Amino acid sequence: MRIDVLTLFPRMFEGPMGESIIGKAVEKDLLEINVSNFREFSDNKHQAVDDYPYGGGAGMLLKVQPIYDNLKAIEKDTPHTQKRVILLDPAGKQFDQKMAEEFSEEEHLVFICGHYEGYDERIRSMVTDEVSLGDYVLTGGELGAMVMIDATVRLLPDVLGNKTSAQTDSHSTGLLEHPQYTRPAEFNGMAVPEVLTNGNHKLIAEWQLKESLRRTYLRRPDMLEKLELTDEMSKLLAEIKKEEA
Repeated sequence: MRIDVLTLFPRMFEGPMGESIIGKAVEKDLLEINVSNFREFSDNKHQAVDDYPYGGGAGMLLKVQPIYDNLKAIEKDTPHTQKRVILLDPAGKQFDQKMAEEFSEEEHLVFICGHYEGYDERIRSMVTDEVSLGDYVLTGGELGAMVMIDATVRLLPDVLGNKTSAQTDSHSTGLLEHPQYTRPAEFNGMAVPEVLTNGNHKLIAEWQLKESLRRTYLRRPDMLEKLELTDEMSKLLAEIKKEEA
């Protein structure tokens, strides 16, 4: 996968994009990340990238020309890749695990990080997706892009050491992940549930499913409303509701 990021602050990406899982993916040649400063594409002698909005209004808008020329340069460099161009915008569709899974199937992602008050509307004609990290406003799109890149890259084949990790993550299954434990078996009077130590994989799987349902029911009941429950899940959920009543 190739990822391009258009930003006014490329140094923000120097550390995070070279560490941990993302850094290892780059080292393994599973991922290529290119960060460009679209100020360098401004045709203004002062390299201005923003201007006052027509009709008045608060703040400044990002101009269309620098971003257009930056995108054209990326297209010239990679003319044969199918690109998904993502505009970071508070008015966009909210990012979630399903979207990360969709992005991970793409060959080439391009993130446009906004700044100032907003965008010249004509920039939107150049993108395939308008995406928001959540219902709040950041000073720029850089942090949002980093989060989306991280959530996406970890789903690429061979990026995680354990291939089942991403498949069983919270939100990937529609449920929050069940509680997990490691050694020691007892610490300060807190013991690992016996079912996890008896080696009975059928009972362990049942416990994990029930505790995933329990955690979701208690913490994110809205997720259950979107989930199609199996007969087993419905039975377990009924038990949980009685136990938690």
